[in-house]
Amino acid sequence: MRFSGSQFWVIHRRRQYGPFDYQWSKDFSGIELLYQGEKFGEYCSVEEIYADLKPFRLPMRVVEVASVVLGATLYGLLNGLSETEKRENLVSQLRKHGLGRFAESIIHTPHRK
Repeated sequence: MRFSGSQFWVIHRRRQYGPFDYQWSKDFSGIELLYQGEKFGEYCSVEEIYADLKPFRLPMRVVEVASVVLGATLYGLLNGLSETEKRENLVSQLRKHGLGRFAESIIHTPHRK
C-alpha cells in the first residue's frame, strides 16, 4: 500500500488501485468515502455507515484491504489517536483480518493534492 496524506492506493498483483480518500460532508455531519474522487460511501454515525464499491469492479482483495484501512482511518480520526497510534491500529487491524502482507508493505510518499 502507498499513502500520501489522507489518500492511499492498494497495490495488488503489481497494480495500483486508488486513490481512496475521505472528506467531511458539506454540512460536516458525516464523512464521505471516495474512490478516484467519486463518492462511494459515507459514515454518518456509529450506527449508520454505508459503502458500495461494486460499480468500480475492483478485485475483492482490494475491497477488503480498502475497507479495513478506511475503517481504521475513521476510528483514528474520530477517536483522536496520535499518528503513531493510528499506524499501530492500522497494522493491527490488517493482521487481524488476515491481510498482514499489506501491513508489511506500507509506503509513505510526500502529500500532493
